[in-house]
Amino acid sequence: MRLCLAAILTLAALPTLAACSPRPRTTPTAAPEAPELPASFDAAQVDAWVAAALRRHAIVGAQLVVAKDGNIVLSRSYGEVARGGPAVTADTAFAIGSITKQFVCAAALVLEHEGKLAMTDTVAAHWPELTRAANITLDDLGSHLSGYSDYYPLDFLDRRMQAPIEPDALIARYAGMPLDFEPRTRWSYSNTGFIMLGRLIERRAGEPLGAWLGAHFFGPAGMRHASLDPPSGTPGLATGHTRFVLGEPEVAPREAPGWIFAAGGIYASAEDLMRWNLALAGDALVPAEARRKLTTPRVLADGRSTDYGCGLGVRQLAGETVWTHSGAVSGFLAHAAFVPRTKSGVVLLTNTDGAPVGDLQQALLGVLLAPPQNVPTVAGPGAKQVAGELFAALQAGRIDRARVSEELAFYYDEDRLRAARERLSPLGAPERIEVDRPRERGGMEVTVLRFVFADRTIRASMYRAPSGEVQQFLLLPE
Repeated sequence: MRLCLAAILTLAALPTLAACSPRPRTTPTAAPEAPELPASFDAAQVDAWVAAALRRHAIVGAQLVVAKDGNIVLSRSYGEVARGGPAVTADTAFAIGSITKQFVCAAALVLEHEGKLAMTDTVAAHWPELTRAANITLDDLGSHLSGYSDYYPLDFLDRRMQAPIEPDALIARYAGMPLDFEPRTRWSYSNTGFIMLGRLIERRAGEPLGAWLGAHFFGPAGMRHASLDPPSGTPGLATGHTRFVLGEPEVAPREAPGWIFAAGGIYASAEDLMRWNLALAGDALVPAEARRKLTTPRVLADGRSTDYGCGLGVRQLAGETVWTHSGAVSGFLAHAAFVPRTKSGVVLLTNTDGAPVGDLQQALLGVLLAPPQNVPTVAGPGAKQVAGELFAALQAGRIDRARVSEELAFYYDEDRLRAARERLSPLGAPERIEVDRPRERGGMEVTVLRFVFADRTIRASMYRAPSGEVQQFLLLPE
């Protein structure tokens, strides 16, 4: 529902000791090892990296699916269906929130292809009593250009949504309000338009939206666990969780009936969503012309692109067109991205809200999209170990001059080593060291690392020659 897309600083730029909270002086110890995200796709390494990240963010349960070249190459389940409950499996269904919207738009476009409605129709043809109904089209509803106020803009479940509502009453209330802006002059996310599209599909199809989706999309695509608005207690559903301030995850209440529906009511597994993407890339479920309308970014009245089609984000990343959307309903987060040219993508679903799940999914997508990099093989220990040892040495006011280049040894003169000791030693050992994927520059391995402490993070930029000699090791606050 809620839409959840090299400066070099020397040690002299770090905060002074007087600005730091005093800490007991401790002897630096090696930071615990944490898995690294690989530079190119490796199922075992990706699995380990995701599992560690989910534990770090206290996510109760999750599913991850990765596809490459039209095949699912990684499908993993993590954690629990509910805290203290059974383990998540590939058959567990999660709430996917606003990822529902592409299904609703695709359904409307299929009905248009069949001659049962027209996305160019104005709202007045179906709801003449609504605000500015003669000036807003059905396509405006699906592309967030209508100006109708969004009934679900917040990131918590407010009092309204704890009482049931009929979708028609929701439409009358929120699409009967003054517009937020002139139609097609702005892109502004609005769930309201999708409740309207869902009800119109039901009228034109002559059956409930969930039944139509099941017969035309879920079944043919092999989405065995997908359903719309399943009742609480339905077997196989994950339970949503939330956290308050620094507390432990607790069960999150669901939105009352009527509030989600066509705007975000689908539950599905990660494998279900990947099967949908793979089917959508062909013509079997959604005719080519309907798919083109679904995935073509709309243009505002002033000519600017919205980077959004009908219920689906359409972005250009690393030279590829990417279909993407996120979803968030009470207790759940969902992120999906798919590259139609290569039929590759990432789906990550969790039953815990408030966590940076989108960052994890984007990092994984980057692994799929990144062109092969000729990162040199470096002799000796890995980047994390070397950086950790260099950091510990600087905390002690030393540098291993046999390990670093002559130029870097000159850079770390006695004044800088003294400043490093004064500013870094009070921090103690880092809680962990995070490592970005390496890249190549000038024939060297280039790695960005983060030394994470309780109240701050320090970033390191390290360049290493194939021999293992460190050419650069610079620190800056993040």
